[in-house]
Amino acid sequence: MAPSLRLWKRLAGAAIIFVLAGCTVGPAFKRPQAPAAKTYTETALPARTESAPVAGGPAQSFALGKDIQARWWELFHSPQLDSLVRLGLARSRTLTAAQAALRQAYENERAQMGALLYPKVDAKATAEREKFSSAAFGQPGGHGIIFNLFNASASVSYLFDLFGGSRLALEALGAQTDYQRYQLEGAYIALTANIVTTAVKEASMRAQIKAAKEILSAEEEQLGIVEKQFALGGVSRSSVLAQRTQLAQTRATLPPLETALSQTRHQLAVLAGTLPGNAGELPEFNLHNLQLPLELPVSLPSKLVRQRPDILASEALLHAASAQIGVATAAMLPQITFTGSIGTETTKASDLFTSKTSIWNLGMSLLQPIFHGGELIGKRRAAVAAYEQALAQYQETVLTAFQNVADTLRALDKDASTLKAQTEAWTAARDSLELAQNQFRVGAVSYLTLLNAQRQYQQARLNLVQAQAARFADTAALFQALGGGWWNQPAETGAATADKK
Repeated sequence: MAPSLRLWKRLAGAAIIFVLAGCTVGPAFKRPQAPAAKTYTETALPARTESAPVAGGPAQSFALGKDIQARWWELFHSPQLDSLVRLGLARSRTLTAAQAALRQAYENERAQMGALLYPKVDAKATAEREKFSSAAFGQPGGHGIIFNLFNASASVSYLFDLFGGSRLALEALGAQTDYQRYQLEGAYIALTANIVTTAVKEASMRAQIKAAKEILSAEEEQLGIVEKQFALGGVSRSSVLAQRTQLAQTRATLPPLETALSQTRHQLAVLAGTLPGNAGELPEFNLHNLQLPLELPVSLPSKLVRQRPDILASEALLHAASAQIGVATAAMLPQITFTGSIGTETTKASDLFTSKTSIWNLGMSLLQPIFHGGELIGKRRAAVAAYEQALAQYQETVLTAFQNVADTLRALDKDASTLKAQTEAWTAARDSLELAQNQFRVGAVSYLTLLNAQRQYQQARLNLVQAQAARFADTAALFQALGGGWWNQPAETGAATADKK
């Protein structure tokens, strides 16, 4: 058997022994347990919310444990809203950036996998013309030696992962890829929720503007009546001035509402991936064109930590921090590197790749850090501290997520009660205003009574619109707080398929 073959077999046998004896240092990552909570709120939610006989007023029920559909916004049964969400998803620069970040993390992981797990094989060829001084050979005064040197070789090197440092580094990179994947899902959920809530805000602004204009029209009519009565001596001039003041105050509420509507349309345009100047091309939204979802799926508390992208992203960072402890630990232990090369070297190109010009070498090196001035132990301590930081941040993220769900569930319950109360207040204010108007026409009440009735009705009408919009907006907020159903997206259309492209 040739000496080179025997040496290769010995090195391979040594590598197998090291593989069998190898171990991975550092803590083995375990997913944190979900909080032991059975409910989100301190007190139980009612089976059904209150209802009111107005748009957005039907009772809603909470379906504990029911899954969330991926396209939850379709539950509002608005074709305009559905088309706008699809447009936003197709044009979003935020999603494009998040997809690019995910692809970058994925390719970095693949690149490091090749660098850390597999041998490095390189081919090299050189052609040189050299001259040596004759003095180097003990012949001073000579003309020297001129010759050509040709070399062709292939070299192999492999860092043996004895203590798992390379595998843990890849584990950390894989966790970073997961982090970017969940960041993408979070951006997807935030975009869809922002489009829905902004559309609801637009509908609310339109309803408030419509109410203000109707009130303004009624007050203009009432001003005409007061002026006629003043001309006949039925009321004082102060009553006319008071009605004009009330009319001016109502008219002054319109510009801020119209400004808010324009700004909301601009925001919708940007969310849809277009310029604010193109807002006129987007569909318009009104409260009566939206249907309130009557059954609200509420995920079990134990599932929330597996659904919320922000929790999963924080968990991925925790995983990466755990792996980095092992990387820092492995850097303190022995490192074994195998090297070898084979090739040919000659002074004549025609002799390349012949047996008499072949060259080769095999080697194995062992590196054991002994003294680095505290550098390595300091890096490990820093990795441990980074893990503790990531753990605290993960726990805070979980607490905040549970708070989001609890706040939204309680808000939905109270929104329904508020809308019922505002409906009753609006009905009473409307009836009171009609009565005051009729009585004022015949002189049965003073103008002050009519003026107070007008103000109460105006406020009640605006409060009613805001209470209607709150139910739609908080319903969308609940779907977002529970994770948005991204896990039910078809594999070919999910936001996190960018790493497969």
